[in-house]
Amino acid sequence: MSYIGILGAMKEELDLLLQQMEDPRTDRHGGIAFVTGKLRGRSVVVSMSGVGKVNAAVTTQLMIDRYQVTSVLFTGVAGAVDPNLQIGDIVISSSCQQHDMDVRALGYERGVIPYQEVSDFPANPALIKLAKQACETVCKDHRYMIGRVLSGDRFIADRSAVKDLYESLQGACVEMEGAAVAQVCYMNQVPYVVLRSMSDKADGSAHVNFAEFTVQAANRSSAILNEMLGQIL
Repeated sequence: MSYIGILGAMKEELDLLLQQMEDPRTDRHGGIAFVTGKLRGRSVVVSMSGVGKVNAAVTTQLMIDRYQVTSVLFTGVAGAVDPNLQIGDIVISSSCQQHDMDVRALGYERGVIPYQEVSDFPANPALIKLAKQACETVCKDHRYMIGRVLSGDRFIADRSAVKDLYESLQGACVEMEGAAVAQVCYMNQVPYVVLRSMSDKADGSAHVNFAEFTVQAANRSSAILNEMLGQIL
């Protein structure tokens, strides 16, 4: 049996989906909980990866190996990097790249993984299209953007860092897991897309905005994902 894989880094990002699941069953692999069941009539497996790229990569690989997932959808919150984005807006990943992969001292461009052909991992076009259609249905009061998701093991909360990520890597938003999920999916030839709702502007106000908007933003991402599940093949 195959599943659609759904991942989030934090409990708040998955609570609404888990509450809506039919016939949920929980198994643990590598100390990580994987919940199987039905959403919108689709067989899904949902897991909280935990924060950071290593956690995300391990959880994604276990999900692929154990559940033969046909696609992976990552839902959650992020900090806006593109100045046109506001809190509550949605980013659909065109691709994902690690902003903290930095081997410029050896002649590589920032974000490039040495000895690999691909470092900016493209999301699946069909899943991007479904996410776009879902946003047009669900996000009546907020905009969406298709753009590059930047990931790194650092919580960005500095205006100069945001400016640098936008100008140097053309990022739309920044978070801590997406590029790891994307790389694992790419290596396993599994389609993926990342959906991020902006909880803050990654500009030093995160301590004010993050807690307040995380639940709202996560619920918005979950609503989009639910809409996608109704259409996904």
